[in-house]
Amino acid sequence: MNVIMRGEELAAAIPENVHAEKVTAVKHYTDRLFQFRITRPSSFRFRSGEFVMIGLMIDGKPLYRAYSIASPSWDEELEFFSIKVPDGPLTQHLQKIEVGDTILMKKKPTGTLVNDALVPGKRLYMFSTGTGIAPFASLIRDPETYEKFEEVILTHTCRNVDELKYGEDLVAAIGEDPLIGELAQGKLRLYNSVTREDYPRTGRITDLIESGKLFDDLGVPKLDPAVDRGMICGSMEMIRDTKVLLEKNGLTEGANNKPAEFVVERAFVG
Repeated sequence: MNVIMRGEELAAAIPENVHAEKVTAVKHYTDRLFQFRITRPSSFRFRSGEFVMIGLMIDGKPLYRAYSIASPSWDEELEFFSIKVPDGPLTQHLQKIEVGDTILMKKKPTGTLVNDALVPGKRLYMFSTGTGIAPFASLIRDPETYEKFEEVILTHTCRNVDELKYGEDLVAAIGEDPLIGELAQGKLRLYNSVTREDYPRTGRITDLIESGKLFDDLGVPKLDPAVDRGMICGSMEMIRDTKVLLEKNGLTEGANNKPAEFVVERAFVG
């Protein structure tokens, strides 16, 4: 039986060069999705959109997975948005955490879903499915995003309607935020769709792009590499298919060392 270590036993087993942070909040959105926040080490620096390795001590050994940081780089705490996998090596335990529990975090953040990896443009699309919205939760709360782009379109596709709530709550809260509310006003747009229930917009995001419905609904032109930029985060299949569509429309994939018109994230949680 797997056991999450706590208390003095945990303190003695924490590896060197790893941050041990406390859970400050947990919110379960559905039986598949939950959000949690942890304390932030004073020395920890990251760019909005990056991910980090976080984990738990299970049976005396650290177990880590890559998680996008959902909070912006200026936040005093670190936020994460996770799926619950019943038999997932880490998530079967992580979904049971409570306020006060300890989360392990490696010290080096990384990732390609950052503003620096894109060349300047007018309109930024953030294509996400499920918990792939997490890095965009960071970026849409960062003032730099609105300084660089005239329009920011966050698409979020989930299986069921109730799985959209994290993104809906997030965007609603931004409107009231004293730091970025004004910056985001008139620039940030949320485009939801679901694949397994009735909803005003149904279907995979790739189908909505390919049919042109996404652009018709938003009242914007189809993808143009001269002005449009993209970020993609979700399942491996969604990333692959969306990447193909962007390339078909003339956009080129970029990286931290070679900025271009779109970027993808390849860090996954299990």
